Amino acid sequence: MLGHPKTGIPKFGTQFKMKPLLIVCMAALLATCGQPPSLLDEVLALGELRVITRNGPTTYYTGANGPEGPEYDLAKGFATFLGVKLNLQTADRHADLIPSIESGHAHVAAAGLTITPERSARVNFGPSYGDVKQYVIYKLGSGRPQNVDDLYGKKFEIVADSSALETLKYLQSNRPELIWTENPNTDPAEMLLEVANQQIDYTVADSNLFKVYRNYLPEIRVGFELDIRDSLAWAFPKRHDQTLAERAEQYFKFITDNGDLERIMDRYYQQVQRFDYVGTRRFIRDYAAKLPRFKTLFEETAREHNIDWRLLAAIGYQESHWDPMAVSPTGVRGIMMLTKITASALGVEDRIDPAQSIKGGAKYFTRIKNRFPETINGPDRTWFALAAYNVGYGHVQDARSLTRKQGKDPNLWVHVKKNLPRLTQQQWHSKTVHGYARGWEPVMYVENIRNYYNILVWLTNSVEDEAEPQDAWPASIASGERAPDSQHPTSAT
Repeated sequence: MLGHPKTGIPKFGTQFKMKPLLIVCMAALLATCGQPPSLLDEVLALGELRVITRNGPTTYYTGANGPEGPEYDLAKGFATFLGVKLNLQTADRHADLIPSIESGHAHVAAAGLTITPERSARVNFGPSYGDVKQYVIYKLGSGRPQNVDDLYGKKFEIVADSSALETLKYLQSNRPELIWTENPNTDPAEMLLEVANQQIDYTVADSNLFKVYRNYLPEIRVGFELDIRDSLAWAFPKRHDQTLAERAEQYFKFITDNGDLERIMDRYYQQVQRFDYVGTRRFIRDYAAKLPRFKTLFEETAREHNIDWRLLAAIGYQESHWDPMAVSPTGVRGIMMLTKITASALGVEDRIDPAQSIKGGAKYFTRIKNRFPETINGPDRTWFALAAYNVGYGHVQDARSLTRKQGKDPNLWVHVKKNLPRLTQQQWHSKTVHGYARGWEPVMYVENIRNYYNILVWLTNSVEDEAEPQDAWPASIASGERAPDSQHPTSAT
């Protein structure tokens, strides 16, 4: 089976072969029962749950530590609940999801689908696990649409087969002047990008997708809310039985009662917020109140790894605001916010111990930095390592590959950082090895740390020449330009 090089997740359309033993089992069921096996029996006999989804922030993607995404977490949990393996497939187009269920190619479509009358005629839906609103989206400064009448005569485009289509058809029954275009070859995220680039005037997006993508496209805004609230649910084949959907209902009740559903949704939606650029006042307060406790640890550890201690301290501040007890919804902990797996690999036994956390973070950063090719020099190498610390080495390499294909220099951060956000777009991440990534985050992550570092240089009023990044560049350089190789950094003033 051909699939994702790292995760093994196949694309939609991959053919699956049933093992001979399973065929015998299925035949036995047919012979003894006198009727086709239930969908649940089929899943259990196969030993796998085949789930179709999409590669994106509200569904599934490869994060810094492996597969992530709300639908991935839910589907993985359901497979475990059934006692089978998860076989996750990704569809290239949003329009392929329902047909994949109708054809029997997948047992479940878990892709942020909403329940609509038209879809309900084609598939069966399981229990709702969340509600979303439909927003009309426009670009800031282009004139906010206040109501449906403002959409007349505008370049208004939506994704084909999206839930917005049924809403708009209903509105059009009373407003024949309402005209839109359906695009079958795009996805909702790319439609938002078209609005941001003013290729179209308006589109419709679900509220959960908008909440994520406003981080990447801060110029998109909500014009108004369509008069509808949709329920998210998984889609199942229309068959003689509802056994798999019924078991899914039991699963969702279980994770609702134990709090897992709330934790998953909180991880991917409630914590999504735009990264703040340097809050100078708070940083200076924390510099005086918090840093003295850890300054010696940063200095000693940095010397061991030939790192400027102020860079290491800046990473720690970006990760946890120098809080050794910090914990994120994803389970990373401590000053340097290490995952349990990473900490174990680094020999860190207690992630909330400041000394262990700082040493582990420094070791991890150094390892990542050393993985990049020697053709990446000077501060650029540090920026790549910081980006990989945040989003994962593979995704940074994907962005470098896109940069190379564009004829730009993949060894320069100023070029590669323009391609990292493109990993949010299907037209780009479908061409990469590691797929979707929240590519705007590492760009902001690097810029935040550079700003924190420069402030630390200013506050300490010295330049430590023995280690990189030595990045107290002039403002134009600090904003993303590469420093000339002959230029030696000087203290920010």
